[in-house]
Amino acid sequence: MPVPTFHGVYPILATPFDDDERLDEASLRRMLAFMLRIGVDGVTVLGVLGEANRMSDREREAVVRIARETLGEAIPLIVGVSHPGTRATVELAEMAARCGASALMVAPTAEPVPSEARIAEYYARVCEGVGLPVVLQDHPASTGVHMSVPLLARIVADNARVACIKAEAVPSASRIGALRTALSAPGSREVPMLTGLGALYGQFDLERGSSGYNTGFAFPEVLQAHLAAFRSGEAALARRIWRHFLPLIVFEQQPGVGVRKEILRRRGLLSSARVRHPGAAMASADAGQLTALIDFVMPQVDITRPLDVAAVMERASS
Repeated sequence: MPVPTFHGVYPILATPFDDDERLDEASLRRMLAFMLRIGVDGVTVLGVLGEANRMSDREREAVVRIARETLGEAIPLIVGVSHPGTRATVELAEMAARCGASALMVAPTAEPVPSEARIAEYYARVCEGVGLPVVLQDHPASTGVHMSVPLLARIVADNARVACIKAEAVPSASRIGALRTALSAPGSREVPMLTGLGALYGQFDLERGSSGYNTGFAFPEVLQAHLAAFRSGEAALARRIWRHFLPLIVFEQQPGVGVRKEILRRRGLLSSARVRHPGAAMASADAGQLTALIDFVMPQVDITRPLDVAAVMERASS
């Protein structure tokens, strides 16, 4: 399987369902093909906003198999395998590996009595039981688990399988800076860190040491352009790109996955914006606001096609 470098843009994909909440294989394949077309560095399935916690193990397996079959050997596939039980996490990881995963994304689970030692033990057992690189997801908003910088550095140092940190604890930029310092200390080990949170703090995170994006923003071409400008030293251009699309980033980052799924539907990638119950779709009253926002940010642009970010910005400014 292709091995991820954890540098670049790794979109997290929404899981498509039809209007009866059944897995929509055709939409999943269409979305994966689009990611190949625009040249992302890899993709992630079954993340927090991939609604994995509302899916059966059989459905999870189907998503991983379809993803690898569609991607072939072209790009790495990261699979979320988080579960409240350690053994169940390892078993999900084994399934993902059998089905063609390149790496695993693992988040901790809140316990009645918080314990950093228990979190460290959880990652140690998971890393001992798997044979793929692990992305350590630090997203307290969804997990309810707040991991200190020393704890994260300890987990990285003690577990060679941990190959990346998905840095989503806020304030993310200062956390990334603190982690950079901690991971470069004697006895520790440096690993890449990827930005999540819908790219909401992307510019700030890159400035403090993020190696790219691992998030589900519905226009990954924007993140590719932003990262390319930043990497090439075009600081002013990077800031302009991020600033131009920031209203859309903010709007999409509302709680839940409903807005993102609706945008993906409008892009022609999903047949339905259905969110599995008890999750909620975007309110119909918000549809006009979304339309106006897209028209403002990308006037007269066909969003069903890959975006030419420079052309979009030029059109908007004319």
